[in-house]
Amino acid sequence: MFPHGARPTWVSAVDMSQSLGWLWALAVGVFSAHVLQKLYFPYFWMDALFLLKVVKCGLKLELQKFSSSVTTVMDMFVRQAQRVPNKPFVVYEGRVHTYRDVDARSNRLARVFLEKVAPRKGDCVALLMSNEPDFLCVWFGLAKIGCPVAFLNFNIKSKSLLHCVHSCGAKTLIVGSDLVESLDGVLSSLREDNIEIWAMKNHSEDTRVNTLLDKMEAASERPVPAALRATKSFKTPTLYIFTSGTTGLPKAAVITHLQCVKGATGFGAFGGTEDDVIYITLPLYHSAASLIGIGGTIGLGATCVLKKKFSASQFWSDCRKHDVTIIQYIGELCRYLCNQPKTAADKVHKVRLGIGNGLRQDVWREFLSRFGNIKMCEVYGSTEGNLCLMNHIGKIGSVGRSNFFYRFLFKYDLVKYNMEKDEPVKDERGFCQRVETGETGLLLSKVSAITPFFGYAGNKQLTEKKLMRNVFVKGDAYFNTGDLMAEDQEGFICFRDRVGDTFRWKGENVATTEVAVILGQVDFIQEANVYGVEIPGHEGRAGMAAMILRLGHTFDGKQLFERVTADLPSYARPLFIRLQEVMELTSTFKQRKLQLVQSGFDPSTISDPLYVLDHEQKDYIPLTDTIYQSILTAQRKL
Repeated sequence: MFPHGARPTWVSAVDMSQSLGWLWALAVGVFSAHVLQKLYFPYFWMDALFLLKVVKCGLKLELQKFSSSVTTVMDMFVRQAQRVPNKPFVVYEGRVHTYRDVDARSNRLARVFLEKVAPRKGDCVALLMSNEPDFLCVWFGLAKIGCPVAFLNFNIKSKSLLHCVHSCGAKTLIVGSDLVESLDGVLSSLREDNIEIWAMKNHSEDTRVNTLLDKMEAASERPVPAALRATKSFKTPTLYIFTSGTTGLPKAAVITHLQCVKGATGFGAFGGTEDDVIYITLPLYHSAASLIGIGGTIGLGATCVLKKKFSASQFWSDCRKHDVTIIQYIGELCRYLCNQPKTAADKVHKVRLGIGNGLRQDVWREFLSRFGNIKMCEVYGSTEGNLCLMNHIGKIGSVGRSNFFYRFLFKYDLVKYNMEKDEPVKDERGFCQRVETGETGLLLSKVSAITPFFGYAGNKQLTEKKLMRNVFVKGDAYFNTGDLMAEDQEGFICFRDRVGDTFRWKGENVATTEVAVILGQVDFIQEANVYGVEIPGHEGRAGMAAMILRLGHTFDGKQLFERVTADLPSYARPLFIRLQEVMELTSTFKQRKLQLVQSGFDPSTISDPLYVLDHEQKDYIPLTDTIYQSILTAQRKL
């Protein structure tokens, strides 16, 4: 027996050996798990951290359901104004507006309206203003007295303007001083409908237009009672934002407090902090700039640099001047920046993050190569939609990232779609069919308590039109995004095309976006808008591309022929080319196609230069009247 406390050295060696063995096994196990995770689940930790932020935000919203009132974005702003009153909130044309400044000025607006207009809580007020700090002061002031605000596109005129004001039920219209003239021709109609007009001016020669600035200067900046803005439900409408579709009259999408709060969390989810400076050049009447841009700035307690209008030539100098760290973009905006002359200072800036949508792969790669290692995070979602996809990884070409947990929280599906019939494919029971991994399908999002669809103001018919019912089982309802998507093995979701933009030629589906990407790689092409045109005697629509040439370049038909024949299948190659001086766009930089489709390819009615693909000459040659007639009479083989 060993003396008390004594152990032979060989026993100690055995224990140590066993301990080292366990440590070695643990190290090997951890290393192996790490290798397997990197090989088979490379985005695990990035996904986990991102979802943690999303779930945390969702839990906060759920917990508020049990309280007597909910915290709105306006509540967040007031708290930030109390927490950091002297911090710059908006920088505009060189002038700094602090959180306290905007809070006080919006209080003045609120008091003027309470005294002069006396609106009831819930009364909608239409707002027609350009990007400027007073846009925010009016918006916030009206929110403080419980009035929903309808953001009007300042490009609309006459009939469209009247339609927008009426569709949201507004009885009051506030117009910016620089936009009063846009009311010419409709002012009498507005007054006949008992709609009050208030202009952001000190004086008005027209007695039908009331002035606001003079009254705001005389008003008190004391806060109005918080009870006026309080609400018990996240589902209460707080904004109306009009969709900017390429055809038809705009539709007023109902924006609730829930959607606003979700928008305000966007920058934070992507890693934004209160030290960030956000550059906003998109129009404030659009959800990207207002809900995500301004809302996100408030959510972080950060600073935003607001631009009246996007300027490609001033973009990077503004970013350098104001130490911008986050930019908001739309795909076309990035293209315009890439088309600017190169400078030695292209990568001299502090921008680390870009948040937006519609960035094509070719432009994405060129943008990063040109302007440096900026993490570009795509956010997919429509103004009125109930689904938001986010590419938090920053993978080029993806509009969103999915996994098991995301699908568990947000129910969406990709279903088979018949391009020729322009409708979803149904099985023998009348239900939609899900696509296989990697296959293109129509994106649908389930309407539920977690993902509600609030529709359009004053038009139940349009609201119902966006829904698909009895999709997989009787009684279910899905929001129809109208977008064709594909999801790969790794869970990255890629945009393919809009339903209606995709067309069929020679029995095959042609995705206009994919063709435009290829054309964008040709050095003399600055921008291309791809669409399909009808040819008598032929089924489907033939491909055509309207394009703008880069400055200093000329059209090279042989080079273009070589590129499309090398990179595109025969059915996807544009048969016709139309050269334009300016590309017609919507106010949110979306290409307009309808008028181009309707005008066709007739050289006798189109003044722009037209070209046709010629296989014999291996070239795109001028489209003459003779060639045009030979196409119509089927003498020329297509």
